[in-house]
Amino acid sequence: MCTTCGCSSDENEIRFTKIGDKHSHSHSHSHFGHFHHHDHEDHRHDHHHDHDHDHDDHDHHHDHHHHHEHSHEVNIVQLEKDILYKNQLTAERNRGFFEALNIFSINMVSSPGSGKTSLLERTIADLKDKIAFSVIEGDQQTTNDADRIHKLNVPVIQINTGKGCHLDSEMISRAVKELKPVPDSILMIENVGNLVCPAMFDLGELQRVVIISVTEGEDKPLKYPDMFYGSQVCIINKIDLLPYLKFDLEKLKEYAKKVNPHLTFFEVSTTSGEGLQAWYDYLAQSIKK
Repeated sequence: MCTTCGCSSDENEIRFTKIGDKHSHSHSHSHFGHFHHHDHEDHRHDHHHDHDHDHDDHDHHHDHHHHHEHSHEVNIVQLEKDILYKNQLTAERNRGFFEALNIFSINMVSSPGSGKTSLLERTIADLKDKIAFSVIEGDQQTTNDADRIHKLNVPVIQINTGKGCHLDSEMISRAVKELKPVPDSILMIENVGNLVCPAMFDLGELQRVVIISVTEGEDKPLKYPDMFYGSQVCIINKIDLLPYLKFDLEKLKEYAKKVNPHLTFFEVSTTSGEGLQAWYDYLAQSIKK
């Protein structure tokens, strides 16, 4: 089990599939977030049981010396620090690469069902004639989302994390080497649907965008504060459904601002197109000329 978030097994297979290529590959991947080392010398419980039983006199003298040396707790904390430190080093290299080529990289995060892929599809379809896009899709299994993006004729690579619940900076580094995004473009990274673990892993992105739909509770920012605190943009999706739901849009914003007062909000509907132009303008302005 991963000491950082508990999401992985020891034999976690990470698969990279560049959609549209004839060849794909997979490999067992002990990446920074899923490195497993069990040293049973350190992870030991020393139990010394000295039992002096005189059953004739029924005088039971139990000298139980329990020496529980929980050194593994210290080791787990140190391993987590090492994991995040190594992840951060690769993230900084990724960021330097993106900045050097003027690639506006976006880490899109949300819970499952927020409409993240639909928003990505609509954004690319509407802007691809003006802006060059490439996409990294993150899911535990299947290439379904990457196949949807491939139909838009933009470069896309699928990362299947197996039992992992987040992408990390090493995965992004490997994917970018295969994807080869062009300068002066936008790289969209669709993270695994999860509002917990992805918050811990900097991918080297220039912006983190958290997406929440109006079909979710207004208190999501309070329940998952790390994700909202670490994001620069909050997209509120499916606003076309507001007339049919008991959802307080202003209350959601209030809660989110309590966690992160610097969040920029976009209220959109990928179905009706409402609010998308403001989002598109933001993307266009984010690519330096």
